[in-house]
Amino acid sequence: MSVSEAQTPQTQQPVAVPVSTAQRSNMEEIGSTRNLVNFRLLYIISQLIGVVIIVLMISWIGIHLNGLAWTATPSVQFNWHPLLMTIGMIFLYGNSILVYRGFRHARKRPLKLTHAALHAAAFLFTVIALVAVFDSHNLANPPIPNMYSLHSWVGLSAVLIFSMQYVVGFVTFLFPQLKDVMREKIMPFHVIFGILGFVMAICAALLGLSEKAFFHIKNISELPSEGLLVNSIGMCMIFYGAIVVFLVTERQFKREPLPEDTMLLTGGNSD
Repeated sequence: MSVSEAQTPQTQQPVAVPVSTAQRSNMEEIGSTRNLVNFRLLYIISQLIGVVIIVLMISWIGIHLNGLAWTATPSVQFNWHPLLMTIGMIFLYGNSILVYRGFRHARKRPLKLTHAALHAAAFLFTVIALVAVFDSHNLANPPIPNMYSLHSWVGLSAVLIFSMQYVVGFVTFLFPQLKDVMREKIMPFHVIFGILGFVMAICAALLGLSEKAFFHIKNISELPSEGLLVNSIGMCMIFYGAIVVFLVTERQFKREPLPEDTMLLTGGNSD
């Protein structure tokens, strides 16, 4: 052995410390708890932003757009459209998407019913909103053309996707329910098109806000108080949509099946 070899210390290999099953389980539990805390924080933020959007929309309509009316005043009847679309196609739609993860400890059957009920409420608001906007155009003097803007195309597409989603989801997962194999095949498409419809609704709302602002606010380039309010609504919608999509697509926030869910799938009484 040479002198250099004798003086050079041998490199020690790191010794792997075995992790027991209990330690691994404890680490997973800590990670799960941290994920749940993060989810709840973002979920609460999304709800607060959603409420702020509705409050700002009501403020815009009440302060700058002459409030609400029906067919007697077509130009004011239009105001039902942004209000009900905001409540239905954005706030309720977003909450219906989040209901499974937001109430992760509830039984599957009540969650299905809540999901369907939120969709039904959103659909009702949407129908009234569409009646309001078509009336405001058709009853105006002179009448205003329908379906000419990108906002109307994107918005109607979002409504159609939402409506088809509701029908397919109701028949597939609630009543009469298809077989398990068919439900497993349809579920990925149900999720994808549900998110797509929601994102398109956000896009349509942003286009509609811009369109209404340019028509109604004469000095919009100077960013008056009304312009600032409209832009604030739009930014809140973007943040709300981003948080909802993140919460519903992030795998670490996925709802873990409960024992009652297995009973439901196998035909047991889980109610």
